[in-house]
Amino acid sequence: MSLVGMIGGAGLGFALGGPLGGLLGGLAGHVVQRLLAPAPKPAAFSIALIALCAKMAKADGVVVPLEVAAFREVFDIPPEELAGVARVFDLASQDTAGFEAYARQIGVLFADEPQTREDLLDALFHVAKADHALHPSELGFMHKVAGLLGFDDVAYARIEARHVHRPDDPYAVLDLPHDASNAAVKTRYRLLVREHHPDRLQARGLPPAAIKLANDRVAALNAAYARIMEQRETR
Repeated sequence: MSLVGMIGGAGLGFALGGPLGGLLGGLAGHVVQRLLAPAPKPAAFSIALIALCAKMAKADGVVVPLEVAAFREVFDIPPEELAGVARVFDLASQDTAGFEAYARQIGVLFADEPQTREDLLDALFHVAKADHALHPSELGFMHKVAGLLGFDDVAYARIEARHVHRPDDPYAVLDLPHDASNAAVKTRYRLLVREHHPDRLQARGLPPAAIKLANDRVAALNAAYARIMEQRETR
């Protein structure tokens, strides 16, 4: 079956409710079957990710081809299906509903799944970095979304550190002080890798987009741990 298919957008929208349900119901038949699972929570994750990525791409005033390509990478869309995904992305970017309502609803739906909420932020960073520049308006957008998703400033700084490189980056990624012992660094690293492992997301039935983002997050944790160990060996 083609990736772009006819699904019960109105039916899923009714089951989901809220602003995300309204957007999903408005998609009617032009929805991407591969992105929307036949259950409210996975559908909510997918439609929110589409909507927030679309609005994130416009945060600096223009959507460039690289940002659209980054969105395509997040969802792992084959070339022959890109036109169908573009229709969904375009509808979300033109929707008059504010991003705040979408973020608040996701914060409530996934209140007990912080890793899933982090996936949304990682996707936004992925799109924002596509043009090799993080604009202040984009960072401001993501900071606001993070707050609406339930993350405080400390948690947001830790997530941002995976994407915005600073001298103390590896410690921020692992949420550790610089004087943490080697044993503490190793214990924290292993805990985070276990918490963010893609298998845990797959077991909860989240869509492929979330699994890819989990892989990227684990890669960032691996890189941070390797940098800390390398820095300490050269002292």
